[in-house]
Amino acid sequence: MQTIAVIAPGAMGSAVARRLAENGVRVLTSLTRRSAATRARAEDAGMTHAEDAEIVAADLILSIVPPADAAALVARLAPSLASVVKKPVYVDLNAVSPTTVHGIAATIAPSGAPFLDGAILGLPPKPGAKGPRIYVAGEDLAPLLALRECGLDMRACEGGVGAASGLKMAYAGINKGLRALAAIVVLGAERAGAGAALRAELAESEPELLARFAAGFPDMMPKAHRWVAEMHEIADFLAPDRAGGQVFAGAAEIFARLAASEGEADVVALLAFAEAAGGSSRTR
Repeated sequence: MQTIAVIAPGAMGSAVARRLAENGVRVLTSLTRRSAATRARAEDAGMTHAEDAEIVAADLILSIVPPADAAALVARLAPSLASVVKKPVYVDLNAVSPTTVHGIAATIAPSGAPFLDGAILGLPPKPGAKGPRIYVAGEDLAPLLALRECGLDMRACEGGVGAASGLKMAYAGINKGLRALAAIVVLGAERAGAGAALRAELAESEPELLARFAAGFPDMMPKAHRWVAEMHEIADFLAPDRAGGQVFAGAAEIFARLAASEGEADVVALLAFAEAAGGSSRTR
């Protein structure tokens, strides 16, 4: 039986783990200092707690953590990876920039463990659905592409380490960046007393865009705090383009405000706009 370590058991990690477990894979994770809710989610997904020594003995290690935690995880595991004879393939699947990924690869390199760069695009796997697209880049992709037999939509990304992360940054930049831009502009319209007029104009001229905002704003609010670090990673990805970096530094700022108590009035305004927009789109 193949053994795969999935760290950590968040919404995406636990859903990926469940898909693997349902297809006969033994799935390990680390639950040290994790909450009771996280432990319950891991157990429900078929994940088994393991210490680092057992995790590095797995066939694959899939890192699926918040962007800010990606480098710390590999730094924690590197000594244990160096101590084992049979090396697992370490796959970084986080929303981090190519620069961050190359730093993670450099941390892994002395251990001798193979490293692959990855990107998850889409929502967590659900029963009856194919699940998100998981792109991987690097030298030997065969161990990851074999996970197609375990129900995951694995795809090769040409270009070597950094290419999959670049794809993730570009995709998230368009998808989540559009939500940040929409939030900024809608709040500006509300401050000017033009919110209702903007909504009516979008309902007439851009109904698909309005429907996207109606669905996207409510979905965005509980995730805003997690998107701050991702926006900073995209800003780093776009650093050679000064204007691009500034755009996503601003996106990080708006998400941070929406996640904080001082952004409560903005959250209320955006949710009200979304609720009214939903009604406007349904009446067309």
